[in-house]
Amino acid sequence: MTTALARSPAGAAAGQPSPIRVLLADDHAMLREGIRLSLEAMGDMVVVAEAADGASAVQQTTQTQPDVVVLDVTMPRLNGLEALRQIKRAHPDLPVLILSMHDNETYVVQALQAGASGYVLKRSAARELAAAIRSVHAGDAYLHPGIAKRVITDYVRRLDPAEAAGPLSALTAREREVLQLAADGRTVRQIAARLHLSPKTVEHHRAAAMNKLDLHNQTDLVKYAIRIGLTEPWSTT
Repeated sequence: MTTALARSPAGAAAGQPSPIRVLLADDHAMLREGIRLSLEAMGDMVVVAEAADGASAVQQTTQTQPDVVVLDVTMPRLNGLEALRQIKRAHPDLPVLILSMHDNETYVVQALQAGASGYVLKRSAARELAAAIRSVHAGDAYLHPGIAKRVITDYVRRLDPAEAAGPLSALTAREREVLQLAADGRTVRQIAARLHLSPKTVEHHRAAAMNKLDLHNQTDLVKYAIRIGLTEPWSTT
């Protein structure tokens, strides 16, 4: 079931910004009606089309050219994630919000990977959906706060510590110390005095660090240190 609409909110008078045109896709008619009434009561948005399944959502998106698409995840004929992928292939710049009862980070990550600009829980839709629509319409992203925290935590947990730290993770703590001081322009003797090491030990750590990073001379070392933020371009002895 698909319904194209042509409603204009009373607040869209001459001289005021055009309302945000929303396509709403959900297989529950009563939920769609409640959301539509809630959104249009805001005065700055209008539901231009409704769809009861994913295939109709894809079709209506092309026909009505909305500013924002709101998609339920679980719909007949074509689920929300597949509808999202098809919509983004045809309209890559169109912001799409996923509206779902699922708060599992797996669903969220899949939606974001498919191109969603935001993810709103159905239980929070009454108070969050309008703000989420405005946010993605403005070019920002939106995640329900509780979901955002879990997604970030899960992302950090999955990171490979060595990969997160970059090439410097291959160096020992002492090699990193020597590398930074050398990049700052300190001589071997100055580094040795500061770290209470012998010049020969400093040379050993410096050579090991440069070898691991595939750096061949002092110029390479300074350029690398500046690039990764290890030192500043204006650092002096």
